[in-house]
Amino acid sequence: MSTPAAVVNVGADLLADAVADQAVPVTRVDWRPPMEGTETDLATVAADPRRAAANARALAAVLEVTATLVDVAPASELLGLEKGQFLHAGPPVEWERASGPLRGALMGGAALEGLVDDPEDAVALFEADTSVSLEPCHHRSAVGPMAGVVTPSMWLWVLEDAATGRRTFCSLNEGLGKVLRYGAYGPEVLTRLRWMGDVLGPLLQSAVRTVRDGAGPIDVTGILTQMLQMGDEAHNRNRAGTLMLLRDLSPAMVTTGFETGDVSEALRFIGGNDHFFLNLAMPACKLALDAARGIDGSTMVVAMARNGTDFGIQVAGTGDEWFTGPAQLADGLFLGDYGPDDANPDIGDSAITETAGIGGFAMATAPAIVRFVGGSVPDALATTRRMHEITLGENPRWSVPILEFQGTPTGIDVTKVCRTGILPQINTGMAGKKAGVGQVGAGLVTPPAEIFPKALTRLAELSRDFRRSSRDL
Repeated sequence: MSTPAAVVNVGADLLADAVADQAVPVTRVDWRPPMEGTETDLATVAADPRRAAANARALAAVLEVTATLVDVAPASELLGLEKGQFLHAGPPVEWERASGPLRGALMGGAALEGLVDDPEDAVALFEADTSVSLEPCHHRSAVGPMAGVVTPSMWLWVLEDAATGRRTFCSLNEGLGKVLRYGAYGPEVLTRLRWMGDVLGPLLQSAVRTVRDGAGPIDVTGILTQMLQMGDEAHNRNRAGTLMLLRDLSPAMVTTGFETGDVSEALRFIGGNDHFFLNLAMPACKLALDAARGIDGSTMVVAMARNGTDFGIQVAGTGDEWFTGPAQLADGLFLGDYGPDDANPDIGDSAITETAGIGGFAMATAPAIVRFVGGSVPDALATTRRMHEITLGENPRWSVPILEFQGTPTGIDVTKVCRTGILPQINTGMAGKKAGVGQVGAGLVTPPAEIFPKALTRLAELSRDFRRSSRDL
């Protein structure tokens, strides 16, 4: 009896199933056509002689960074922000195109800084006053969750790469619900922010400096390593990370000499805010990814960010250029009586976590996250496996226990996204589309597909320029 011929099936499983039912061996290849119109640019970039080495260098640079917590201080001191200057999440945007939650956060920020007495009066300020300016957090080595608004008086975490001294920054986390980063600006929001500026920031500064100058700075990258093995994915689930941070800081907080009531209130606030560590995870990820910026020929994504209107990416080999498309609505679970009609399109710099290989890329470490953002446990496992198809490698520090401690998929590759059509998976919160509403839910979202072909076209142009210049030498 002759041995049945082997069959290779590419694409749909229907034919493969039929052949397999006849006891014929089938090799299944999960092939997808490239994104429409990308074939020529893919061929050009694939032939770039710099690409392989550049991507290896970019990935290695990211993996070598260790983020440590070295300080807490006001944005005016750290970033040189002056009255009337506002940072925000995502790529550049002007007031005229700003989304509802971003407008709400800017209005609240204007009241916090004393530019207006009533947040509602800030609308006229932003519409007409040339003394105010908007700038992306990323342009100041910072990141901001959701609306990401940073004003001069806000206190920021300071993270530093121990080897190079490079630094990144992020605001302190306010908690969930009606908070400034979700676009709320009511009296309770401003009261909380003033307490964070008057009490929490100085208290944390004293504690962080005490720990830094004693046992040494807190290893935030190390905490991320541990929390991923404790059920967090470090974007929408940060419970273990928050408690480990509290473990490291609370002894110093107690001995700072601050009023007992202030210390107690701060400990209670941090301990009751499971998302508190997110604002450390984000700058830790940015610190790592910034190490890959400016590597000519690299196709690795170094930032994904949204301002509620636009979704933008930056790539290692294309400098500071943004490639943008319309921000997408998340698919997920809603709070209370809110529904899809209440939600604003995706917003925030927090997708820097996915860009670095955690968050939605590490959903398999945190199957419980599906209770917050929707989906199922098999979906979470499948997502992490699928993200390996569009990344350059994996991070051995950040491993996934349920997948035999495989490293998280790291280094989103523009060419792989365009070749497979697989889009990065992001876990996200949802802000109300009207200024002042606050959080309405949480869910899952992907970038607009068209931004990756845009980046690929630019990479192809740079590749052709390089080869022309090489021939002219």
